[in-house]
Amino acid sequence: MKVRIIGAGLAGCEAAWQCARRNVNVELYEMRPGKSTPAHESDKFAELVCSNSLKSESESTAPWLLKEEMRRTGSRLIQIAQETSVPAGHALAVDREVFAARVTEAISAEPRIKIVRQEATQVNEADGITVIATGPLTSDALSREIARLSGSGHLYFYDSISPIVEADSIDASRVYFAARYGKGGADYINCPFSKEEYDRFYDALVSAEAAEHHDWEKLNYFEGCLPIEETARRGRDTLRFGPMKPVGLADPKTGKLPYAVVQLRRENLRADSYNLVGFQNHLKYGDQARVLRLIPGLENAKFLRYGQIHRNTYINAPALLTETLNMKRHANIFFAGQISGVEGYTESIAMGMLAGIHVARIVQGLEAIAPPRETALGSLVHYIAHAEAKNFQPANITFDLLPQLDEAVRKKIRDKQVRHQLVCSNALEALACWQEEILAGAAVAG
Repeated sequence: MKVRIIGAGLAGCEAAWQCARRNVNVELYEMRPGKSTPAHESDKFAELVCSNSLKSESESTAPWLLKEEMRRTGSRLIQIAQETSVPAGHALAVDREVFAARVTEAISAEPRIKIVRQEATQVNEADGITVIATGPLTSDALSREIARLSGSGHLYFYDSISPIVEADSIDASRVYFAARYGKGGADYINCPFSKEEYDRFYDALVSAEAAEHHDWEKLNYFEGCLPIEETARRGRDTLRFGPMKPVGLADPKTGKLPYAVVQLRRENLRADSYNLVGFQNHLKYGDQARVLRLIPGLENAKFLRYGQIHRNTYINAPALLTETLNMKRHANIFFAGQISGVEGYTESIAMGMLAGIHVARIVQGLEAIAPPRETALGSLVHYIAHAEAKNFQPANITFDLLPQLDEAVRKKIRDKQVRHQLVCSNALEALACWQEEILAGAAVAG
């Protein structure tokens, strides 16, 4: 049976590799460089456009649990992420350029993956199995095809990209290195604010001019990735309890917490550029330069990239998908990655991994089996397949998505961290049983 995967982003590459390691041939379509997107800058696979962080690696957190399940299941992209990581405290962050290059090299070298550098605009179920993994920047032509297949159109939201600053242009005398609560190494550059500096920055931010957008576009932001100016408009102190919170970041010069702080995270292994953590925005470039240079230490900053906004496309998954990520009305059409209704790099890779596993099993004449609800993988799939369709929004992995412990257990164990450890332990036990089940009768390369 022919397998076609559309999109060589995080999910598409992971799906293709999972098929290939199970001895299934695939065609992987990627429209770049022939046709680009508003956010991509290269023709490499798995290019990260918003941030370089795959979130926390602190044990017994929900992001750690998802990555640990993926490691144990054999995610190729998570392995490459670890091999190309840069210091980022308790988070797994990567050198974007090296990560994309390594993924492109690994996928291109796999003999069972045929790379097709052209835009896919049509999906024909009779041609075999298709995995749509085009991500948040799906082309207009394919978006129309998805709308035709879904019979109900598709949703969208807007996401933003954080600015990047040249390391040598940061005033080292005004900043300090530290990770929150000392987790990991002193991996972040911290720009501390006094109250006066914060007030000046806040007033400039909320009065800055937004970049233009088309009149027909409704700015329907994803709540977990609001532009800083939108967050600021919710109240003068909102930023101090959000992306600029100083908790756990005492200034070594004074031994005290600053009034607010902006953190900068390495973009690459050379440490010649840093991104402003949580500082995605939708401001005109001139206003960005003026406002961001009010951040202590960035008075003379050279910006390698300003923040910007782009459309993120996703389907109404609860109305359209089963728990094995194929369409209810078109069983041979699968969705993977952010377009399937998850949010975040790791979550996107996870859906690609599962789609690849499911497709390979079907090609081998086996049944696709969704991961257990007790796992982070299973809980993500359960959410996108069973959430309320009317008000559906993409989700990151959180403990709220996983099954809750029995009330008797919660009363007995008051410590939230201990409860989370128990949830993680239960998840990994359930994962092991699922892995044995999906390996039964399957041909997997060593």
